[in-house]
Amino acid sequence: MTRKNIAVIGECMIELSQKGDALHRGFGGDTLNTSVYISRQVSPDALNVHYVTALGTDSFSNEMLQAWQKEGVDTSLTQRLENKLPGLYVIETDDTGERTFYYWRNDAAARYWLDSPQSEEICQKLAEFDYLYLSGISLAILNDESRDRLMTLLKACRSRGGKVIFDNNYRPRLWASKEQTQAAYNAMLSCTDIAFLTLDDEDMLWGQKPYEEVIARTHALGVSEVVVKRGADSCIVSSAEGEQHDVPAVKLPKEKVIDTTAAGDSFSAGYLAVRLTGGSAVEAAVRGHETASTVIQHRGAIIPMEFMPGRA
Repeated sequence: MTRKNIAVIGECMIELSQKGDALHRGFGGDTLNTSVYISRQVSPDALNVHYVTALGTDSFSNEMLQAWQKEGVDTSLTQRLENKLPGLYVIETDDTGERTFYYWRNDAAARYWLDSPQSEEICQKLAEFDYLYLSGISLAILNDESRDRLMTLLKACRSRGGKVIFDNNYRPRLWASKEQTQAAYNAMLSCTDIAFLTLDDEDMLWGQKPYEEVIARTHALGVSEVVVKRGADSCIVSSAEGEQHDVPAVKLPKEKVIDTTAAGDSFSAGYLAVRLTGGSAVEAAVRGHETASTVIQHRGAIIPMEFMPGRA
């Protein structure tokens, strides 16, 4: 099997996770979480996972790079920008495992990865990749000009035979309006091959609709494979040819659910780890559920390696 390359594009931040008086510092971000969990579940000979972002030249940024490299994530396309820092967020987790987020990210380095002198060369390399993955947050942190440049990159990659993967992670506070988000998402989905749609986010952005309508709308924009994530319920996988699968989630007792941070990110990672290395959509969804159900039994976005599915 020829090794393929996937670039995961987005932002990683300093993560402070708090429950009661306990405070833990780590690193996290939706796309970073996904890149790590993909890397943990694939052979590097089959799929090389790159993380594409921008960091500062500070010690926190150094720690991030070292941590990603230990996870087997390729950081050769991660930029270091002078006078910029990573963003910061705090997670407060209640007794049921649900969390509240607080962010400090308005001038984070990741917002400028397409504005740097190196960005054109990086985009030329990315256009040759087999897969480009990004989320709604990857779009939201960019200004309009950078978002246009990103769309040009995605179209260039597809024109060369690459595939684009999009996770709809919708965070209203990062956007000026719903209308702006809807326009950006429609443009994004029109050049997407595989879409992960968290149903709660779809409802928040477009109004509550049956999942069948959500799937039909997404296929109509040109997406060939749609995966609807419904939290603790089954996921729905739909192909443009009309094939559809309802894949049950892993049911956990309430006391086992410690922290739902990165549940959706890890599902997408498990799915892609199987799907991009030859597995069927159903096999991929089963792995996605297995990965997510493991992650939510531990605190923080990135769980210790020894707790990953399939490990003793």
